[in-house]
Amino acid sequence: MSFAIPVPGGSANASPTIDISNVTTTTLIYLALLLTTLIGVIGAVIPVMPGPILILGASIGAGLLYNWDNATIAIVVSSVVFVMCFAIEQLSGIWGAQKAGASHWGQIGSLVGLILGFIGLLPALPVGGPIVGLFFGPFIGAVVGELLYPRQAPLGDRFTISVKAGVGIVLGSVIGLIIQGLLSLFAAIVFISTTWHLGMGIS
Repeated sequence: MSFAIPVPGGSANASPTIDISNVTTTTLIYLALLLTTLIGVIGAVIPVMPGPILILGASIGAGLLYNWDNATIAIVVSSVVFVMCFAIEQLSGIWGAQKAGASHWGQIGSLVGLILGFIGLLPALPVGGPIVGLFFGPFIGAVVGELLYPRQAPLGDRFTISVKAGVGIVLGSVIGLIIQGLLSLFAAIVFISTTWHLGMGIS
């Protein structure tokens, strides 16, 4: 859509105009990038959803839109946050598992439980849906995995170890998600504070 604004002082036959179609389009694109960034913050605290990568993509989009120099800070910060969040995502569950003394069987079971919980295939989670499954699926999977682990111990002791392992894995994952959410929120704030004036056309 194109708009033309008459500029005072023009001749009667041909008044100079300012075409603001580019400004309008640029602002709409920026709002889309801003929405992508906010979705990235939400995705950072919800497993299996894209999070920091969306913030990095929005920052790169701002660089393409407004010149790389204007988006350098946002790109650098979101890149560092993306790498940090990736590392935390990979290590948080392992850290929790190690603290709880979980075996590799428990870690694999936790991953399987996460997937099954998300798609709603765990019988115990038909009401809560994917969100509940994302939190309880890894716990159930870790417990089952530890119970299947060939450990020389009475059944009662094995069950206690399995529950402890499940709690450790889930707790480590939750702590990791919180940290990722805070880092992603910081990256989003940097993105908004360094590009808002460009997107809104504020000089």
